[in-house]
Amino acid sequence: MASLNRNSLFVVLSLFLLITFSNVAEIHGAKLRPSECKPRCNYRCSATSHKKPCMFFCLKCCATCLCVPPGTYGNKETCPCYNNWKTKEGRPKCP
Repeated sequence: MASLNRNSLFVVLSLFLLITFSNVAEIHGAKLRPSECKPRCNYRCSATSHKKPCMFFCLKCCATCLCVPPGTYGNKETCPCYNNWKTKEGRPKCP
């Protein structure tokens, strides 16, 4: 009987953890697959005259955060990880 209760507890705990961590990506704005980063960053960096560094940092940020804010500028609040990643000097790392 104790074995049955232990197994039931394990199943319930496993399901709880699975549900919890399956929603973490959505809560933090991480909705992209890594393969979707390049097209999103191409659009994000389309309005800048510094395309090469913009793409470098955008792709780096997207690979880590799996999110790129909409538009060519601003809207960073939609991607908290992307928005809060700073350089050593405290400036925004992600374009």
